[in-house]
Amino acid sequence: MSDYHSHDATGLARLVATGETTAHALLDIALSETARLNPALNAVTMLNEPAAREAIDRGLPEGPLKGVPFLMKDLKCEARAYATNNGSKFFADHRWSYDSEMFTRMKRTGVVPFARTTSPELGVGPVTNAQVYGGPTCNPWDLSRTSGGSSGGSAAAVAAGIVPAAHGSDGGGSVRIPAASCGLVGIKPTRARFPCGPASGEGWAGMSLDGFLTRSLRDSCTLMDAVTGSDLGAPYHAPPMHESFTDAHRRAPRKLKIRYVEGTLHGPETHPECRKAVLETASLLSGLGHEVEAYIPPESLDVPQMMAAWTITVACGTALSIQNAAKARGEEIDESLLEGVTRGALKLAESLTGPDYLNAVNQLHAFGRRMAAEFLDCDVLLTSTLAEPPCNTERLKPDCEDFTAYRTGKGGCFEYSPFTAAFNASGQPCMSLPLYWTEDALPIGVHFAMATGEDAELVALAAQLESAANWAPQQTKLIKAGGLWPR
Repeated sequence: MSDYHSHDATGLARLVATGETTAHALLDIALSETARLNPALNAVTMLNEPAAREAIDRGLPEGPLKGVPFLMKDLKCEARAYATNNGSKFFADHRWSYDSEMFTRMKRTGVVPFARTTSPELGVGPVTNAQVYGGPTCNPWDLSRTSGGSSGGSAAAVAAGIVPAAHGSDGGGSVRIPAASCGLVGIKPTRARFPCGPASGEGWAGMSLDGFLTRSLRDSCTLMDAVTGSDLGAPYHAPPMHESFTDAHRRAPRKLKIRYVEGTLHGPETHPECRKAVLETASLLSGLGHEVEAYIPPESLDVPQMMAAWTITVACGTALSIQNAAKARGEEIDESLLEGVTRGALKLAESLTGPDYLNAVNQLHAFGRRMAAEFLDCDVLLTSTLAEPPCNTERLKPDCEDFTAYRTGKGGCFEYSPFTAAFNASGQPCMSLPLYWTEDALPIGVHFAMATGEDAELVALAAQLESAANWAPQQTKLIKAGGLWPR
């Protein structure tokens, strides 16, 4: 099949449905592209072709993406047939005894999972660089730069054309950061819109949930529709949606009050290219008939406090994962198998008390209330997704054993990615769209957030922008270049 790369997942499924190709033939191409591109990208891991072939032979569900090859992040999305490392030597080749609700719902679309994609250890970090994979995952637009994190492997594989869509997860921007870094669509819905069971009641105090990396918006909508809805015993419930993501994708948004921020939410400036991406997007939105104004968030929003609380909460969640695994094995924790950042998370968690943790969670919720108030006078908050273009693969390596410094210190993660975690803390729907590339072909994501429950309107706005900006040709340039941008 010579035109595999000219279709998104929806288009490939249509070819399967009409008999123009088969699921086995598409899997052959995806495996061939993995073999060709993965040595340079280091994005695909835990390959399981037999499980994929068996699923096809057994008969795929009659879903909207039947027969489309698919990749799952090497974190969460528990599945018996697909072992995981959780991005860590400590968890290497862990076998699940159950299928998660997320995996079960994804399978009903008819996709064909055949491997997992790289993640930093336990998903901590805006870059994907882990010992268990032997080094960093690289950005197909520039192999010297990161593909983002923590769903960096999924983003690299989709952008390069190995698959048209892949699973990810987002606890502080881990879908949107890679989407921005690799020129893709990445959406984080309202808290609890997707299931997280049966093993997890809440990830990182409710901040983390699954998601997808896609080239086209319609693929994201199809996948989100398939997994939407709380699962049995869920501790949170999102406000009901009165239309599907797909239906929202087919209509125009209402006239929206959009406020754009040229710098960060707490004062510092962003890279000139990120500022330019925001200003050009604001001009585009004004031309589309929306009410667009510049905006400076008040100091009382106190983003640094949220960042500090996020750091404590994630350190405790990371430590819990390590401690539970060691307890289940009846072993002591072998810290030589952990990244420096994870050792730092353990040390920080050990220094904290129960009240310290609960205070951090309360601070996150208080921030969420402050952020919600910012949307009383506007519909959309527009920023860049990152404060600068995708960084070098060696920057933000998980070597630092001071977890607080790694996250909030000078040159740390929050300086690089100051926007995305705010909306994990608040639980609001948000997205990164591929609306800008630098002159040297580096993607710059543009970020949009709306009030809790406004997922459908957010997607309607995305559809309007996809039509107006038409990002597909820019994505196709990379694929036509062989999946790796020539340098």
